[in-house]
Amino acid sequence: MAYRHGLVLGKFLPPHGGHHELVDFAVERCERVTVLVLGSVTEPIPLPLRREWMKERHPAARVVAGWDEIPVDFDDPHVHDLHIALMERLLNEPIDAVFTGEAYGDLLAERWGVEHVRLQRDGHISGTAVRADPAAFWGELTPSVRAYLTRRVVITGAESTGTTTLAQALAARLNTVWVPEVGRAVTEQRGLDHPWSDADFAMIARRQQRDEDHAARVAGPILVCDTDALATCIWQERYRGRSTADVEAIAASRRYHLTVLTADDIPFVQDGYRDGEHIRGWMTQRFRERLRQPWIEVRGTVDERVEAVLTALSSTA
Repeated sequence: MAYRHGLVLGKFLPPHGGHHELVDFAVERCERVTVLVLGSVTEPIPLPLRREWMKERHPAARVVAGWDEIPVDFDDPHVHDLHIALMERLLNEPIDAVFTGEAYGDLLAERWGVEHVRLQRDGHISGTAVRADPAAFWGELTPSVRAYLTRRVVITGAESTGTTTLAQALAARLNTVWVPEVGRAVTEQRGLDHPWSDADFAMIARRQQRDEDHAARVAGPILVCDTDALATCIWQERYRGRSTADVEAIAASRRYHLTVLTADDIPFVQDGYRDGEHIRGWMTQRFRERLRQPWIEVRGTVDERVEAVLTALSSTA
């Protein structure tokens, strides 16, 4: 190994391919590498999350995170000293090389009396650019970062209003994946005569969000979800007369880029697992009452519904 202890530092807001290439480069050349993740309370992505992302991607490195609310001013020696002191406290041990992709590494290396190893990368990429247009840099992001940045669209509605058909068609148009409805799978497994309990609905809500989070790691910039935990609350109202606090809490924990309500303007189709034609109108109205912004209601053919969703997405990009 060329160096005993190397340092890679940055905001990693979010981490991308350039950051990972730099850390991998340092790991290949050092006995030990510390990745220092610096953050401010004003930044849009939580610091602990960025630390976990870097730990997941770079298990061979020591990842340390710390708050840095000191202004950036490389021309002010006092400010520079404050940054150095903060980083030294977080490092808590000496280094003999600092790895960066920028010229500021010269200042740090000079101050510490260590070598600056600068990695030049073809094509510039920044956290600012990624935040502004994640889709343009999707291939530069790890699955965990993709899951955080993907725009989640949920399709919801009463029985036999075309939710699954729309979810599949929309995912195909967007070249992404879609998340099937857990409640439907449970119904098919247990049958219509199964006596639903409150615990069943809590289980379904948790599994729905778990499946969604797993799918988000492999989805494109947009993830299509066939229902959500808020819909589980309405289904619980239907079968149990009211929703419970635990299911409501699960629903409240999740927000979506867009919610799409499928109207009940198409014929009811009995597929052997449906029994709600008589209350389809009530459920559709209940969705209207409970949906949180932003949401739209779509009608008409599958193609008309898909186009309505795409239009809404283009206006909320």
